[in-house]
Amino acid sequence: MLRVFLVGSGGFLGTILRYAVGGWVHDLLDNTSFPYGTLVVNAAGCLLIGLLSGIAESRSVLGPEARLFLFIGVLGGFTTFSSFAYETFSLARDTENLAAVVNIVAQLILGLMGVWFGNILARLV
Repeated sequence: MLRVFLVGSGGFLGTILRYAVGGWVHDLLDNTSFPYGTLVVNAAGCLLIGLLSGIAESRSVLGPEARLFLFIGVLGGFTTFSSFAYETFSLARDTENLAAVVNIVAQLILGLMGVWFGNILARLV
């Protein structure tokens, strides 16, 4: 039951952070035609999971419960792959095909680069 609570409470926090960061980016850029908020959240989430998992693996600083809370809960709630999929579908449905392709490519490249760079940062910290 503790594991369920850790994942659920972490997911609650991550979801609130996703809403806040995504909304902040959307308001900052004042652009409603491209899902920049989701892009920033996914790239940041990938960077954070790369960094934290790299630190956890190289320094053995996070126990199983902390990993559940942070990786599955907080970062699972924070990242928004389902939102990405829906927004890309909506762009394509609305014949914004170039924007849909740019969104796919940017999400994948920034996500993978975030995990890679976060893992490198973990070794330097």
